[in-house]
Amino acid sequence: MLSTTARNLYWLGRYLQRAESTARLLEASQRMALQSGADEAGTAASIFGMREDFFARYPDGGLEHFVDYMALDETNPSSLLGSIKSARDNARAERNNLTSDVWESLNGLWLEASAQARGNRNGLDRGAFIDAIKKQSVMIAGAAQSTLLRDDAYNFLLLGTYLERADNTARILDIKFHRLSPDGSPDGADKAGYYEWSEVLACIGALRTYRRVYRTRIEPFRVVELMLLRRDLPRSVHHCLWQADFNLRELADRYGSRGEADRQCGELHARLRYCRTDHVFEAGLHTFLDNLGTSLQCLSDEIGRQFLFE
Repeated sequence: MLSTTARNLYWLGRYLQRAESTARLLEASQRMALQSGADEAGTAASIFGMREDFFARYPDGGLEHFVDYMALDETNPSSLLGSIKSARDNARAERNNLTSDVWESLNGLWLEASAQARGNRNGLDRGAFIDAIKKQSVMIAGAAQSTLLRDDAYNFLLLGTYLERADNTARILDIKFHRLSPDGSPDGADKAGYYEWSEVLACIGALRTYRRVYRTRIEPFRVVELMLLRRDLPRSVHHCLWQADFNLRELADRYGSRGEADRQCGELHARLRYCRTDHVFEAGLHTFLDNLGTSLQCLSDEIGRQFLFE
């Protein structure tokens, strides 16, 4: 496969996942603001690593400004519109590697979203707009899962998807947990209410999953375990690294060679596979997640060098 093809598919996966994750976070932040009256703009901007950019543009910006910035601002490449446009551009370049179900769903989403953004924004229901993008992103991912040929194109698509998802979950857990417990202690975080922890889980669509798995009140220690270490939760960091490692092994079997990216991903997967929640807090949750984020960035860079010629 040409490196340009691999690059397009890898970034298609990342941008699609970024759009869905952004929509989930904006939806959860709006719901939390309605329930508690708290302004979540600064916290949400920190998760995206865009706090300085946002407040430079909106010095007194609140959640309403942040929603517009992350949903409708075409000059922001990480906004919903920016992510969908980038995903669609990558998909258009690789029509021969995608099924008509995937392409038509993605192209239709872009046409609909861009048309709404160009219309009268005063009358635009932003909540419905965000919800529609979240649902359509999930449907596109489902179309890919059910119709794409299981070849190297599929492996690169999923590799981008799971790395983006792992990074997003780690950022949400880090920023949200330490907003509720500045010292990083699960005992301090116990003081936060039900709605605050519900919002953290809602950011990855795992509130009902938590109830099903633990059948108890929401406890910070178990939130960390669920989001970080459980392999059976599709949005946990462990599950994402398990899938990334699997797809890299599939590519290695196809191409007959392994590189530094394979080693780094296997090491990261093993770190999460054999880790325990109490060990995470002993090391310091922020320190653990900060090191994890650095390792994910190094892995992404190495994949770029090994496969994508970036």
